[in-house]
Amino acid sequence: MEASLRANETLLVNDLCAEAFSADTKVQIRKDNKRFTCHICGLVCLHKGQLNEHIHTHTNKKPYSCDACGKEFSRDRYLKSHFRTHTNEKPYSCDVCGKEFPRKAHLIDHYRIHTNEKPYSCDVCGKEFSRKLYLRSHFRIHTKEKPYSCDVCNKEFSLKCQFNVHYRTHTNEKPYFCDICNKGFSQKCNLAKHYQTHTNEKSFSCNVCVKAFSLKCHLNKHFRIHTNEKSYSCDVCKKEFSQKRYFLTHRATHTNEKQFSSDV
Repeated sequence: MEASLRANETLLVNDLCAEAFSADTKVQIRKDNKRFTCHICGLVCLHKGQLNEHIHTHTNKKPYSCDACGKEFSRDRYLKSHFRTHTNEKPYSCDVCGKEFPRKAHLIDHYRIHTNEKPYSCDVCGKEFSRKLYLRSHFRIHTKEKPYSCDVCNKEFSLKCQFNVHYRTHTNEKPYFCDICNKGFSQKCNLAKHYQTHTNEKSFSCNVCVKAFSLKCHLNKHFRIHTNEKSYSCDVCKKEFSQKRYFLTHRATHTNEKQFSSDV
């Protein structure tokens, strides 16, 4: 009787998993209290189906393919999540601000904006982040890793977004267009700045004198009037300046360069 029970406690993986392993390798699932454990990495699953899908991460099988673009996935839920990029479906919404997302993970990341939760911390400097992606990107400051390399000029970047922006200097690509004047921009932030020239919106106001500005950088420059902060220092005579353009004009007096101004 005990031998029979022990035999029932060991279940062979289905044919899909068995194909991925050699005949002399017995891939088995341990069933303990209705939980299924992967013998390769020890992951515990509540259902046999979950374990079978998990096995695909070891075998590199991707049995689920997108009908729209043909991209393949190892799990059905990954396919469903991907398919929303075609349908533009966003079933997860923030109950604070109403913003919608195609993936639950994106909603969880977004929600930390409201809670100010930062569960990921750098074990080198202790800086905290709301998303694991931000921590990984930050960590390259310490490792000096630059995994993104330009195949035109060989310049290297630590962040993919930096690489993408740089690469447009070679292609002259401007994917962001103003819907009012149709002017194109290589960066989304530059489009946002340009757009305010049409709306005359001034979203950034000084909390000292209430003067308002359309760009945050303009507010920062203005605020130095109140703080008397001088961030730019001449390395020749040590004179300090609150604004970069004044600093550059002054520095030209040492180098005998001529500063030209241009209309924006």
